[in-house]
Amino acid sequence: MTAPTNLIQHSFELAAERCEDLTPLVYRRLFREHPETQAMFRSEASELVRGSMLALTIDAMLDFAGDRTGHFRMIECELQSHEAYGTPRELFGNFFGVIAETMREVLGDDWSPEIDTAWRKLLDDIDRLIAASQTRIEA
Repeated sequence: MTAPTNLIQHSFELAAERCEDLTPLVYRRLFREHPETQAMFRSEASELVRGSMLALTIDAMLDFAGDRTGHFRMIECELQSHEAYGTPRELFGNFFGVIAETMREVLGDDWSPEIDTAWRKLLDDIDRLIAASQTRIEA
């Protein structure tokens, strides 16, 4: 059996085998670690908004960690729109870490050192993308 080439995608596949919907787990962690975020979501239809937001984020992350066909550009677009809503850049970036920590929890013993390294690289790359986006705005 050959090792998966995209460990981020593989980790999401493993999570899908264990968890039908990551949404409540991710947002429970987000609200616990960053309580100020709970007030940022409207109360009506918030479950649909959260699910949609997480699905778009995961799609962008998978593209960013993979072929970079263009979906990853949503990260920069959403960064701009979230800033317009008053979301600090740091908090926007923290959401990706919340997803990673949720994945680590869901995968348990299957969260290998290789998967950990892949996630750390992805989060570092996303942080650089966010920082570069700020630099382009200031230029």
